[in-house]
Amino acid sequence: MSLINEYRATEEAIKELQARLQNLQQDDKLQKELEFEGKLRTLMGEYQKSLRDIIALLDPDSKLKAPRGGAAVKTTGTKRARKVKQYKNPHNGEIIETKGGNHKTLKEWKAKWGGDEVESWATLLG
Repeated sequence: MSLINEYRATEEAIKELQARLQNLQQDDKLQKELEFEGKLRTLMGEYQKSLRDIIALLDPDSKLKAPRGGAAVKTTGTKRARKVKQYKNPHNGEIIETKGGNHKTLKEWKAKWGGDEVESWATLLG
């Protein structure tokens, strides 16, 4: 595409977006939502509450819960941190703690007693 054609297409897109923005600004529903958002943010500031606090209050089962320890959890990638599981072998009383299934003793137990049986021995630590 030539530069002038790209310029004209961009200019046309801007005009369409400006018309759409103008229609939205005149919409009563949008005005009420903006007013609600402003009042909510003011109230949140007054009580020193974050959006996560509000979501946790209104939807306790939400995945956006604030951490219980008070400290923010810092994630560096897209993977979530694995939780520590504690396995207690009822046959010999041996206890192991692991975050994954690549534990030598855990593999031996699963080979001997089966994966479902060994998973029933697990307790989630956190």
